[in-house]
Amino acid sequence: MSITDFFEKNKIKYLENEPLKKFSTFKIGGNADYILFPSDINEIISCIEALSLNGVNYTVIGNGSNLLFSDDGFRGAVIITSQCRKIIVDGNILHALCGSSLSVLSNTAQKKSLTGLEFAYGIPGTCGGAIYMNAGAYGSEISSVISRCTCYDVSNKKMLTYEKNEMNLSYRHSVLMDNPNLIILSAVFSLNEGDGTKSLEIMQGNMKKRCASQPYSQPNAGSIFKKPEGHFAGKLIEDCGLKGYCVGGAMVSTKHAGFIVNNGDATADNVRELIEHIKEKVLSEYGVTLDCEIRFI
Repeated sequence: MSITDFFEKNKIKYLENEPLKKFSTFKIGGNADYILFPSDINEIISCIEALSLNGVNYTVIGNGSNLLFSDDGFRGAVIITSQCRKIIVDGNILHALCGSSLSVLSNTAQKKSLTGLEFAYGIPGTCGGAIYMNAGAYGSEISSVISRCTCYDVSNKKMLTYEKNEMNLSYRHSVLMDNPNLIILSAVFSLNEGDGTKSLEIMQGNMKKRCASQPYSQPNAGSIFKKPEGHFAGKLIEDCGLKGYCVGGAMVSTKHAGFIVNNGDATADNVRELIEHIKEKVLSEYGVTLDCEIRFI
């Protein structure tokens, strides 16, 4: 059975030879051979197994944020989990599938007067992606609320559950980064009872600050660099006089120098060249090595 026959037989939504820029917050990226939209975790697993059986390369993403697709596209299949978005609330516990939007997750908690996820409101990513990199904002991280996650181990073809203390969570890092054979499927978050009205005020306040200080309305992939020890990447870049600096259609944001924006016609090569220029400039002037936060595909 061909891979497309498998998609058709199992009624898995897919696109063929489609531009990845349509599925990237950066609005950059060439065509992928296949783009898949599994509707639940069983479909994610069956897609992975079928692709592996047919020798088709694949990668798994969430909402297309915090990453940069190649101008050459992707030879193989890109599995997008954003349709796997079921969330269940059980007391102060949230069960979420990997494709659940962080903002929806935050809203769900707020409506149930549960506190702890206010920081995630407005982050344009999914539960799976946030756990993968231990995403954070405003002094909080996923590590402060996650209880455990369930992954599919591609190498052993079985599901594994990792408790929080087994997830190797640190700044922008998790066990998933150490083992590419692990694909996150779902997670459990342990929250605290609180005041829903107060949580909403915090979320709205954070969103107001985000819109005021970040290029929220322009295509971007979030913070390009991790925070270097003892410094702020954005300030170092700004102090180098790089705000507004362009390479092709890629520009250091004039609003926040820690972001690179797509001015409309940026290529992945433009972004990569700009990243290298920024790193060289910051290293030369301040002796600080910047480490990229975004994922290159």
